[in-house]
Amino acid sequence: MFRLKFFSVLLLALVCCNSNGLAQSLHQTPLFQAHAHNDYRQKRPLQDALDNDFWSVEADIILVDGELLVGHSRDELSMDRTLRKLYLNPLKNYFLDNKQKSNEKFPPFTLLIDIKTDGEAVYQVLRNQLREYEELLTSCQDGKTVRHPVQVVISGDRPIEMIEADNPRYAGIDGRLSDLDSDKPSQLMPLISDRWTSHFQYRGKGKMTEAERKKLREIVRQAHAAGRRIRFWATPESEELWKELVDARVDHINTDQLEKLHHFLIPQIQDSP
Repeated sequence: MFRLKFFSVLLLALVCCNSNGLAQSLHQTPLFQAHAHNDYRQKRPLQDALDNDFWSVEADIILVDGELLVGHSRDELSMDRTLRKLYLNPLKNYFLDNKQKSNEKFPPFTLLIDIKTDGEAVYQVLRNQLREYEELLTSCQDGKTVRHPVQVVISGDRPIEMIEADNPRYAGIDGRLSDLDSDKPSQLMPLISDRWTSHFQYRGKGKMTEAERKKLREIVRQAHAAGRRIRFWATPESEELWKELVDARVDHINTDQLEKLHHFLIPQIQDSP
């Protein structure tokens, strides 16, 4: 009886090991549609996103005493939670250790930086910090894109004219749905984001109407035709809604529930042609 139990436990352990190995092999490619909204509120900012195969994260920043602190409001801030410490330095180390994920097969990792207040003053500091990560960040000089592993996109209080005037420029601008017909080049405005609830009635329960489904697909078509990616925020944490976004080819799916979206997207990728 003891021997039988021993071999049963051993067999179970081997199966678990093989299953874990299979899971790891299936997850080697990042989930390009997965976007960690307010990522800095996770238990381990950035690392939780990377561990769940996310390829896009969002960080709010506020300028305090010359330093860029990460947080949504001033009562959340701490002097040891800087943009450098939570995101720029860890991303630099990550791509040094994972050089295969910085090749042409992979789109750049998106670091969406949401400036909460005083856009021009914040950007003066931010642009100087970004210059120090030249080998990490996709940039644009004299109208030509220089590709590197991470693409910074500025959202929130965007000093659009300042960003546009930079040469070289280490960040792009996050547009809005009103920018779908903009003539700005995609290397300047690579992303369009907008509030889901401002444009759609569907809240992720039951069926989406055909009219709204058609509207969503037309928005995606217009963005892609201009070389831009598309994202919606304030989306319900609903698998029914996520399925509509995947089917419509929305580029970034917003979530605060990283593991839930991870487990949802894996079979979607496996089932895709």
